[in-house]
Amino acid sequence: MGEGDKMLYIGIALGTSACKFLLMDETGDIKNIVSRDYPLSFPKPGWSEQDPAAWVRAVEEGIPALLDGFDVAQVAGIGAGGQMHGLVVLDAEERVIRPAILWNDGRTAEEVDDLNGTVGWERLSAATANIAFAGFTAPKLLWMKKHEPQLFARIAKIMLPKDYINYVLTGVHCTEPSDAAGTLLYDVEHGCWSEEMLRIVGVRAEQMPRLFASYAPVGTVLPEMAERLGIRPDTIVAAGAGDNAAAAVGTGTVGEGACNISIGTSGTIFITSEKFGVDPHNALHAFAHADGNYHLMGVMLSAASCNQWLMDKVLGAEDYAAEQEGIAEERLGRNPVFFLPYLMGERSPINDTDARAAFVGMSLDTTRADLVQAMLEGVAFGMRDSLAVARSLGIPIVRSKICGGGAKSPLWRKIFANVLGITLDVPAAEEGPGMGGAMLAMVACGAYRDVAEAAAAIVRVTETIVPDPALSARYDVQYEKYRKLYPALKEVFPQLH
Repeated sequence: MGEGDKMLYIGIALGTSACKFLLMDETGDIKNIVSRDYPLSFPKPGWSEQDPAAWVRAVEEGIPALLDGFDVAQVAGIGAGGQMHGLVVLDAEERVIRPAILWNDGRTAEEVDDLNGTVGWERLSAATANIAFAGFTAPKLLWMKKHEPQLFARIAKIMLPKDYINYVLTGVHCTEPSDAAGTLLYDVEHGCWSEEMLRIVGVRAEQMPRLFASYAPVGTVLPEMAERLGIRPDTIVAAGAGDNAAAAVGTGTVGEGACNISIGTSGTIFITSEKFGVDPHNALHAFAHADGNYHLMGVMLSAASCNQWLMDKVLGAEDYAAEQEGIAEERLGRNPVFFLPYLMGERSPINDTDARAAFVGMSLDTTRADLVQAMLEGVAFGMRDSLAVARSLGIPIVRSKICGGGAKSPLWRKIFANVLGITLDVPAAEEGPGMGGAMLAMVACGAYRDVAEAAAAIVRVTETIVPDPALSARYDVQYEKYRKLYPALKEVFPQLH
């Protein structure tokens, strides 16, 4: 088979504001990328909804555009990574009943309190390996049951956003463990829907999607959809993954003790394990991974957004890199100013919606550069909080991938490596869930035996940052000061708003 005859794979990244499409061959060579935007609706303060028909339109427009100029006969498979936790409900006639309630929708505070308080977080954790969060799917169903009983009674099929795309493509009502784990309806340890949680929420097993491995084929593209998209009807569709798991596959974060740190608008630390394990305090999410194993995930609500906030709103700086150039090398690990990165409250590991950001330790000597440095260090310290929980569970983490917009800063990468005390690798391609989705499609099509083999063949590293022992030691001292600040301020935060 010649170079031009390699099979091609489509990765779909179904995001909150846009759907991104990636075309890649089995060597990891990315041939094309296109994107289609769609609107986000906020019917009430704190609510966030989207019309699933917009995702379908994006797919119907995006895939033909992606394949323009390529031989569609070479397209072997499709895999999607999608926004997690969203609720999509269909009636018996396969019609969408209401707009999807998204991951960042906050209407379910009452339902979450009831689940964690009345049902009890110990019971939830035993049944699902997690406790309730406002974004999860189960509280959304409880909200529907209470506030939209007529619509709730019509539900025939329950699914997650990327699963709706797969349903439209194949006609198969399906999901897979990595996304199912974020519903609070899935028993992560035993790999099945939790009968107890289905009973608590008031839904039936037959309303839930059939479970497939993330890398398994769920079916082939329906003839009418294939014609619409301009692809072969025998094109295989993989089950895919939730966006974080798909992005982890795309960075090669698979197997035992692998780690990926993402410094995006929010920040995540994604730690893989071949063995099931739950933090006894549920400070980290315990989810299934797309490679067939498990992962723990810590989520910072504000990461790179802290940088954007400080630059745009406070300093009025347009050149972010120039602001970092004012930070002297010898000041690293010696800054008397600290920053708590809780601009939107915090999820992991403190799970406190009342928490707020703070600069602590300023004096008449404090400079603009000190504030920028404190912010960069504060985000890294916040991520170390989650890493410390993972290490307390006996997971040895000495190395990690690092990605996201914030990771483009050499200084921030250096700070992260030394604050965390681990070696950091920068992947060559950073295409997130779309790349992971395409790799899952490759496994589904038999191009690779498993996800680990695909990752080993495709993921390449362009830079490695090794921590400096002396600087890491200074940051250990700084971190001990940092970790005392939130407990000292915790009681006052609710009084501030």
